[in-house]
Amino acid sequence: MKTSLIALVIAAILIAAGAGYMLWPQEPVELKESKTEAGVTPGIEQANLARIEVGKELYAENCASCHGANLEGKTSEWRRPGADGVFPAPPHDETGHTWHHDDQLLFNYTKLGGVGLMALNGIEDFNSGMPAFEETLSDDEIWAVLGFIKSTWPAHIQDQQRQRTEASKQGG
Repeated sequence: MKTSLIALVIAAILIAAGAGYMLWPQEPVELKESKTEAGVTPGIEQANLARIEVGKELYAENCASCHGANLEGKTSEWRRPGADGVFPAPPHDETGHTWHHDDQLLFNYTKLGGVGLMALNGIEDFNSGMPAFEETLSDDEIWAVLGFIKSTWPAHIQDQQRQRTEASKQGG
């Protein structure tokens, strides 16, 4: 009986420690020329529940009309361009490809839009349905939206995306 109680207490401590680790702010994502009004570099991993809720509201107002209220995308045929040559809005849930990209690319793509980001990379003849949100959302609001999207993914998808972000930061 005493051994079971000790094991139960140890298990509770380990669970509490693990939960504390998951909720503790992680290292901020490095941004190029992106700061909050307070001058602090934000990062998706720092999103707390209140910030995720803000991101959810901003997503509903600015993104859901194309990417779906439940992040499901516009169509299941999102991997094929339409008659106009533009790819439909992809899903942002785990069935899409959003999680295949690092945080900085997701931020830049949202802020600059598809055409703007490609132009920045020297690709001038690119047609994209993704508008730029730099005039609509602040950097902090973009991070909040991305934090909300990421919060909906299963843990293994979040881990894979986090690994991609870390590899990108290290030049890989």
